[in-house]
Amino acid sequence: SYMNKFEAVLIFNPDLPTNTLKSELDNIKNKITSENGKVINEEDWGLRDFSYTINKYNKGFYKYLQIEISGSIIKNINKDLNQLENLLKFIFIKVDQHQEIPTKLNYEKK
Repeated sequence: SYMNKFEAVLIFNPDLPTNTLKSELDNIKNKITSENGKVINEEDWGLRDFSYTINKYNKGFYKYLQIEISGSIIKNINKDLNQLENLLKFIFIKVDQHQEIPTKLNYEKK
């Protein structure tokens, strides 16, 4: 089926140890590839403050992915990601073209 381009921002629990954070992210990338999607680029935007609290947290680890996947599959992936306790928030944005890497937020890492 036709591949759409998406940019994903994933925000993880700020208390996660590095290795857990990595395995949570790997798990999500594996979900994408198991659905015939491709992770084109990835950035670590670091630990950032929220402008409001999310699940009692006021900061989280931000990860950014550029992916290609069939649009109809995103719904299933959304459902799976909603089950993940350590993922505080996530968003998939459909784009015509992926933005240039590295992104502006990559440079503003704290």
